[in-house]
Amino acid sequence: MNILFVDIVHPLLKKELELKGNICDEAHHKSQTEILSIIDNYDGIILRSRIIIDANFLSKCNKLKFIARAGAGLENIDVEYAKQKGISCYNAAEGNRQSVAEHAIGMLLSLFNNLNKSDNQVRKGKWQRECNRGIELANKTIGIIGFGNSGSALAEILKGFSVKILSFDKYRTDYLFKASMKEIYEKVDIISLHIPLTNETNYLADKSFFNQFYKSIYLINTSRGECVNTKDLVIAIKNKKVLGACLDVLEFEDTSFENLLNDSNKEIKYLINSDKTILSPHIAGWTKESNIKIAKVLLEKITSV
Repeated sequence: MNILFVDIVHPLLKKELELKGNICDEAHHKSQTEILSIIDNYDGIILRSRIIIDANFLSKCNKLKFIARAGAGLENIDVEYAKQKGISCYNAAEGNRQSVAEHAIGMLLSLFNNLNKSDNQVRKGKWQRECNRGIELANKTIGIIGFGNSGSALAEILKGFSVKILSFDKYRTDYLFKASMKEIYEKVDIISLHIPLTNETNYLADKSFFNQFYKSIYLINTSRGECVNTKDLVIAIKNKKVLGACLDVLEFEDTSFENLLNDSNKEIKYLINSDKTILSPHIAGWTKESNIKIAKVLLEKITSV
């Protein structure tokens, strides 16, 4: 097959595909328009998030057999239209499940123990212990929404922390720690989102969502920024309905993320300046190990057909 790489992925994938007799070209610096002008020469395309594979793009693809995304989500691909055209769509959620789960735990422990704040203080010569007294994860109840790859990996790690786990997944019937959303609203101290971005999950965590919890909660989001309504989250933090938030993804990030700190959005500025938040630049699934795992997962999916 002729395969086009439009984003940088681990070199193992290209090397192994070429060893199997495929011809792999790179278009890392080509625009979407330039890629569209040559896509009809290719049987497969491998990408991350840089370009959008929408119906207009797919209508120009008369030869394409597969689209492979080196990541968990497929929201930048019109999967339904691709299926209509007989184009297979692959993701690699299995490849970064562990890294996402570990990152979620790391952010939560940092928030609970004031690690970011106290580290910054010590570096400035301040030795403040009482104001940095932490809280323990043990004996807390954690709700996991979405019990796929990363959600189940998080649950596996949490087993060693003496916590109670409740999980909810609308599209699964048999999974561990299964609970209703009613039970989650009533019992949890911490909620962690592990869901794709769809019309159904866009702004899932909004004012109505936060107000249904019986307790004040902590929020972890390592899924997609638009699953959380930032304005409603800030209000919930100010009202102490949300005691803290660990956000690896933000609603207003674009595909390059560089301009986020310069954003004039007042809610983003609040999150950046708050000591009740832990923020990271969409790197939960971005470990050295996951980089290789993602390549191996896509290689298996592409070559097994």
